[in-house]
Amino acid sequence: MSTVSMAVDLGGIKMRNPLNTASGTFGNGWQFEGFYDVGATLGAITCKGLAAEPWAGNPAPRLAELRGAAIMNSVGLQNPGVRGFVETYGEYLQGLRDKGCQVICQVAGHSVEEYVRATELYEELAPFASGFEINISCPNIAKGGAAMGATPEGAAEVMRAVRDRTERPILVKMAPHDVAEIGRALESAGADALSLINTIPGMTIDVHTRKSRLSRPTAGVSGPAIHAIAVRMVWECAQAVAIPLCGIGGVATGEDAAEMILAGATAVSIGTANMVDPSCAPRILAELEDWAESQGVNDINELIGAFEC
Repeated sequence: MSTVSMAVDLGGIKMRNPLNTASGTFGNGWQFEGFYDVGATLGAITCKGLAAEPWAGNPAPRLAELRGAAIMNSVGLQNPGVRGFVETYGEYLQGLRDKGCQVICQVAGHSVEEYVRATELYEELAPFASGFEINISCPNIAKGGAAMGATPEGAAEVMRAVRDRTERPILVKMAPHDVAEIGRALESAGADALSLINTIPGMTIDVHTRKSRLSRPTAGVSGPAIHAIAVRMVWECAQAVAIPLCGIGGVATGEDAAEMILAGATAVSIGTANMVDPSCAPRILAELEDWAESQGVNDINELIGAFEC
């Protein structure tokens, strides 16, 4: 048992410890129950992104392993829609809440109206949701396919629209660019916390066929290979906003999580590491607790943003 208090407050989502899971890398939690007790271990989970209506996602192949400890994915947010999700997983997710593990539900959409509708459905159907993470990296079909959160104005427009639909905490999942400027816009529009970063766009080519190794030319890169970039962006954003941050990107060890916290993150999400080692979370938590004790503090919150230049 750690002698350091590990509890944190992620924009109103009160977590027993800083460990969260990155959306899309952890299913909806039950898939990992054979490896450890999810509800008794994690501070929170973030469920896979959901829209108001089901999405088919992109054609296969959707995943490719890269050299340098990374993967690429082009899943395309396949999901059963909010209603189907609640009907299938609601009872299990309520059980997580009852054990003290917070449940963050991610909202996806191709237009402001779709984000609003999905949020409204969650409000109606998902009492187990501790809060919502708005994924503003979805392409805005009405505006030619640019990401909804590619500009401060676009990000703030989505945030203001969903803010009016719920009193529960709202996090925003940010793309890996202009994080300080867009973070300030989201804070002004009512965000309670920010999650960063999402995957970094990349390409992988089969040199024998001269075609993409995935079904699309570009896809998102994640894993330890992007960790240093994610830490830098968490630090940049932490200098720009006063609201809490959840650091995401290549966290595979307790020291990786500690870097995120020192850079300014209140919570830390485990992503690709779950796919490499499904039992990694308890180990990462134990390593993080050991590190916090080694720093001579009584509370993990004393270490948030404690990086010294």
